[in-house]
Amino acid sequence: MAKVIGIDLGTTNSCVAIMDGSQPRVVENAEGARTTPSIVAFTDDERLVGQPAKRQAVTNADNTIFAVKRLIGRRADDAAIKKYQKQVPYSIIDGGNGDAWVEANGDKYSPSQVSAFILGKMKETAESYLGEDVTQAVITVPAYFNDAQRQATKDAGKIAGLEVLRIINEPTAAALAYGLDKEETQTIAVYDLGGGTFDVTILEIDDGLFEVKSTNGDTFLGGEDFDMKIVKYLSDEFNKETGVDLSKDKMALQRLKEAAEKAKIELSSATQTEINQPFISMDPNGGQPLHMVMKLTRAKLESLVGDLIKATLKPCKDALKDAGLTTGEIDEIVLVGGMTRMPKVVEEVGKFFGKEPHKGMNPDEVVAMGAAIQAGVLQGDVKDVVLLDVTPLSLGIETLGGVFTRLIDRNTTIPTKKSQV
Repeated sequence: MAKVIGIDLGTTNSCVAIMDGSQPRVVENAEGARTTPSIVAFTDDERLVGQPAKRQAVTNADNTIFAVKRLIGRRADDAAIKKYQKQVPYSIIDGGNGDAWVEANGDKYSPSQVSAFILGKMKETAESYLGEDVTQAVITVPAYFNDAQRQATKDAGKIAGLEVLRIINEPTAAALAYGLDKEETQTIAVYDLGGGTFDVTILEIDDGLFEVKSTNGDTFLGGEDFDMKIVKYLSDEFNKETGVDLSKDKMALQRLKEAAEKAKIELSSATQTEINQPFISMDPNGGQPLHMVMKLTRAKLESLVGDLIKATLKPCKDALKDAGLTTGEIDEIVLVGGMTRMPKVVEEVGKFFGKEPHKGMNPDEVVAMGAAIQAGVLQGDVKDVVLLDVTPLSLGIETLGGVFTRLIDRNTTIPTKKSQV
C-alpha cells in the first residue's frame, strides 16, 4: 500500500515526513537538508524551487516569490495585503476574481499554484526516498486559517498531484508528535511562532486521545515581520550615515533581508553580530561604492521586536480564557516554529505561563512529524490515536438586512452541524 505523506507547508520553510514503523521520520531533500525553503523563482528558461531559488533571490528579486502562504486564500484589496506589497519586491496583483495573485516573468500565478510547486518538490523528496509514487498527503495549516485559506491549500495539493486526505492544524500536529508516547494525562499549550503566522492551542492529552480545548492566533505575525524590523533599522541607519535611501532599491533590500535573517539566527546564540554588505550602493555625489558594516547586539534586536513578541501574548490569554483554564493548570508548553529559538521569545513565554517551556522537540520538524502521524492514523498504521479538533472561528450565515447570525461558536469541537430554518 502506497504511503501517505505528511507535509508542513510553511511560510519560510517546508518539511515532509513519513511513518517509519511506529515513529515519524523527516525525509531529507536532494540537497541533503531536512527542510526546504518555501521559495519559487522564475527565470527565462526554468522554474526553481527551494534552495536553488533562494540562492538567486538577490539578482532576480522581481521574479522570486517567497512567503506566498501570506497571500493564500486572501483578497487583493485586504488591508494586510496592501501593506505587505510595500515590503516585498515581487508584484501582488488582483487575479481577476478579487483574489491576491502574484506576477513573475510576465505570467500570473495564484498562491495555490505557487504553493503547488513547493508541494511538488516535497512530493519528489518523499518519492526519491521511498522509491515509489506518492499520491496522498496530509497537509498542515495554521490553526487560525479561515475556510478560504484551507480550501486554497487543498487546491494547491490537487495541482501538485496529491489527494489531500486531511488538512490539520499545525499546533495540533505538533501536539501529536509531542504526545505520541505519553501515557499520563496532560494539559498542554502549543505556542507556534513560525515564519508568517502565530498560533496558540490548548489541548488535553490522555493516552492517545488528543482533545483541543481552544485555539487562537494571528495569521499575519511571524519571523518575516521580525526580519522586516531589522531591515528597516539597517536601512534607516544607513540613510542617516550616507544620505542614501536603500528602501527604493529592490536588490539592496533583498540583500538586507537575507542579512537580517542571518543576523537574527546568529543572535539566538551570540550576543552580538556584524552585518557586512560590501558594495550595497553608490554615493550619488562622488560615484564611490558604499559598504554597510554595522554591529547588531541581541539587546538592540530585542528592543526592535519587543512589540511583536508582546503581540503573541494576547492570543495566549484569550485561548486560556476560552478553555476556562489558568496558566497554573497548564502542565507543559510546547514550542513550535523557528522563531521560538530566540531566547527573548522563550523568556517571555516562560514568564507568561510561569514555567520553563519544553525543549525536547525540533521546532522546525515537529509539525511535519505530526502530519505523518495523522497520515499513519488514516492508513491504519497508527492505532489508538484519536484527534478531536475545534473550529477556530465562529461560523454563521448572513440573514436578511446583512445581519451576521452566528450558528457555531468558535472553539466548538468538530465535526459538528447546526441548522436554522
